[in-house]
Amino acid sequence: MTWLKETLHEVADDAPRVDLAERTIVIHERRRRTVVSLAAAALVVVTGLGATAAVRLLPAEPDPATAPGTVTDLPARGVSPLSHAYRTFCRPDKGEAPEGCREGGWRVVTRSGRTYHVAQALPSLNAYRGTGLRDSPLAISQDGRKIAYYGARESTFVVHDLASGKRRAAPNKIPQAWLGSVSHLLLSADGRFLAFTKNPELKDPAMLVDMRERMVRSLPNGWNPIGLSPDGETITLARYAPSARLRTMSRLWTTSTAGNATSVKLPRNYLFSPLAPDGESVVAVPVEEACTRGGDLVRLDARTGKVLRKIAVRGLPGAGHHISLRTWRTADEVTALVMPATCPPVPARVDAPRPEERNDPPYRTMTAYAVDVRTGQARKVATYTAQDFFEIVLPGPPGAF
Repeated sequence: MTWLKETLHEVADDAPRVDLAERTIVIHERRRRTVVSLAAAALVVVTGLGATAAVRLLPAEPDPATAPGTVTDLPARGVSPLSHAYRTFCRPDKGEAPEGCREGGWRVVTRSGRTYHVAQALPSLNAYRGTGLRDSPLAISQDGRKIAYYGARESTFVVHDLASGKRRAAPNKIPQAWLGSVSHLLLSADGRFLAFTKNPELKDPAMLVDMRERMVRSLPNGWNPIGLSPDGETITLARYAPSARLRTMSRLWTTSTAGNATSVKLPRNYLFSPLAPDGESVVAVPVEEACTRGGDLVRLDARTGKVLRKIAVRGLPGAGHHISLRTWRTADEVTALVMPATCPPVPARVDAPRPEERNDPPYRTMTAYAVDVRTGQARKVATYTAQDFFEIVLPGPPGAF
């Protein structure tokens, strides 16, 4: 039996079969992503957030001579490094959508503040409109010079060098139905490797792609890829629901077997940062209540889950805020995205009828802080506007949120 078949069997053993219950989970996942006000449980701490496309993560550079607010299609080449990207849904239940909003489309923002539509990327579908379930993800390399997305023309993932314009498609076609309702994409620093997983744990395989050597390895679904070694041999995965777990898979390309895999279940629920630059640890937020920040941070060994140290954070807003840990700015500073949270009303009865259609969440402001994991000191670095955490991407590997 081949390595791929063995791995897929292993994944299948752990994953439920697709049925009506699973479809209910899919729809719930999409609703959880877009409606913070309906969150009644701790595990939805990170639903809604926003980010403003006009404010940069890094110091501003002179903008090109274009009209203020102009958004054009992404040029084939000659684009400077990115600050962030955000996705747009165009019927917010409060306020206005951005000028030129494209339903389910991605926009990228350079460090100088220039904004582009990524017209080449397949738009996502919005379950609340009766248009189906499809999450078309986007990732940005750590240096902001490359992006990865599902190419509508190629019917697979594409890595795009923004400066040179070089576009390289994955060697295998990926049906749109495989994208799932919540997709996760990780692009390596050099753009060579691309990891794709999704929720819920469907039968369709998740995968790690070597874009240069044109090879593919399967990955388990239901996990977030949060770190990858430079040689692509070791990947770190995390999940926060229904229980927090960390998983490390190594020797991915050097053996014909499934390689080494270790998994640890943590004694409490956490929301995870990307893998730290040391390649051995992650920072996490304990999840306690849906309307609080969830306490201070902890640093965990990525393989064993052991708490290495507790970090008393200073300078972040207190209770009544959601938090999402994102890209590492330096070896000692991790980015924390924070948004004020409104405590939900008393949850409706589970058998109460739900509307078949609703508008999108409003565009909301979120603030990025750089948190020093040695001292716990946080400093404000940027603000953004977006509809929730799932609709904004920063350079580097994502966390598990």
